[in-house]
Amino acid sequence: MNQLKSDEYPAIYSDYIETIVGDIKEELVLQIESFPEFIRSIPEAMGKYTYAEDKWTVKEVLCHILDTERVMAYRALRFARNDMTALAAFEQDEFVANGRHNERSFDSIIEEFIHLRKANLTFFNTLNETELNRKGMASDRLISVRAFIYVIAGHLNHHRIILQERYLKKSNDLA
Repeated sequence: MNQLKSDEYPAIYSDYIETIVGDIKEELVLQIESFPEFIRSIPEAMGKYTYAEDKWTVKEVLCHILDTERVMAYRALRFARNDMTALAAFEQDEFVANGRHNERSFDSIIEEFIHLRKANLTFFNTLNETELNRKGMASDRLISVRAFIYVIAGHLNHHRIILQERYLKKSNDLA
């Protein structure tokens, strides 16, 4: 899977994509171990913690990462199979509000992440260059299949940083 080109994705995804410094497949595989380790480092009691009013809880952020990976992988599947139907946006706040994420344990979130990521990696590894280069419209933006793969990994990195800087650091400062 060769490097992503700037014409393969809209600028709105740049912050996510810029978090990827090496090989995308290696990043995706590395995250299978590093992300569960990160979640395990968070005390279960912090699952419902939020750093400010009207912000998501730790568990809601973690499950938002899962929901987004699932949506982006679905979009990649559609475009890889040459279905060029324009795909609607998804409303992340509605997903979180209706996900019952705070009822879950960190272990269940980890288990879902590992299964989801392994399934997505299996799919991504089947794609050839023609399929990876296909583009379609999602959320009124032109994007390639390959770019969705980068967005998945970069989105996780982005939210992990937010969790570290705004949730975990703040909660440690309060202790």
